Amino acid sequence: MNKGMFQKMAALTLALVCTAGQALAAQHGEGTTIMRERGTAQANIRDRVASILGSTELPRNRIFSPGTSRLMHRWDVESYDTGGTLLFSDSPEYVKEVGILYRDTVTGDARVLYYHLNDTAQPKKVAVVLETEADLATVTVTRGAAAAPSSDYLHVGKTTQIGYFDTREMNEHIYVTKERPRLLVPAMNETVLAPGQLVYGVYDFHANAPVRVSVIMYGADVDPFAFLRIARVLPRDEIALRGTFRGMNRVITSQKTYRPTMDGAVYFPIGDNVHDVYRRGIDATDGSPVVNYGNYGILYQINIPTAGRENTRYLLSPLGGVYAGAVRAESGGKRALVQTPATRAYFGDQTLPETEQVAQAREEGLLFLTQYTELADLGTYTSAQPVSFEYSPPGASNLPVNIILMPEK
Repeated sequence: MNKGMFQKMAALTLALVCTAGQALAAQHGEGTTIMRERGTAQANIRDRVASILGSTELPRNRIFSPGTSRLMHRWDVESYDTGGTLLFSDSPEYVKEVGILYRDTVTGDARVLYYHLNDTAQPKKVAVVLETEADLATVTVTRGAAAAPSSDYLHVGKTTQIGYFDTREMNEHIYVTKERPRLLVPAMNETVLAPGQLVYGVYDFHANAPVRVSVIMYGADVDPFAFLRIARVLPRDEIALRGTFRGMNRVITSQKTYRPTMDGAVYFPIGDNVHDVYRRGIDATDGSPVVNYGNYGILYQINIPTAGRENTRYLLSPLGGVYAGAVRAESGGKRALVQTPATRAYFGDQTLPETEQVAQAREEGLLFLTQYTELADLGTYTSAQPVSFEYSPPGASNLPVNIILMPEK
């Protein structure tokens, strides 16, 4: 994934807010923040923000008119992990030789995510191979997508997410025997990566018996099954983004019902490792513990209860840098694919690093949404009817992001 995430984790295009101890008392505990003296604190914050914005040249934003801003407070959410097994293959990301990139054995519901770049001088292929010791294993692919290889990494990341979230439920059966290994997707053996090109795929499947899943890079003119018999497991790179993670989905919800007229603009972060903690797992190739920095491959199901007469508008704001992806929204039995962003290939490139004071205030649950904040509109929905979003951190993009709820008007 984009290694810039680790250097730009907390970048925000947001104005300065006051630090702790200045007209603001806060207590922290398990993700909650209890505010005191809010009226005085907000007045002081706005005065200080106005002075900063008046002397800072920032990129233009098309969401809000110049001179407008709105204070947001962090919405308390809770999450739990569910679902099957995630097999995450992204190390080595820049592959310099052929070999096995990741391997483990799974049964039941699973997801495999592979993200690799051909860093050799010759054309290569990347494939997911299925093997079994059972007499017969039936693998049913239920969902998935992979973009065509390209050196435009953001395009690859966004296109794969568009395909994954726009896919109707699949029901493709693959029959694996001891004598006959199979490819997860036959087209993998027809897809060639030129030197410098990236491939990124995400597939959900169910195996009714144990199957060994191997992600391999091999020569463009080589048989993948013959290659697998002699291939060795390649060592991880320094980021070590690969592993097996139990619970491939994360549900985010809240006990409190959001009421737009009463609650105003609120936000909650995804992928910050503070309020949304990174998943921990095992590298099955050597048994070592690993961390999924960014929670790539985790499918988030976001369900915030809402109520009231006024509609609720949802937005996504990139905090860590350049970002390009998609989400799926569902309300009233209707599904919609939303590109993030919809009007550009990517965004987040104009986000400025936050000051130390902004970072501290963000940790305490206060942010200003201004005309300079980069935003992707996720749609406006009636508050009296449930709405849910499917989200997953896109490959090649930076994290974290904020999900914002606000009154339509």
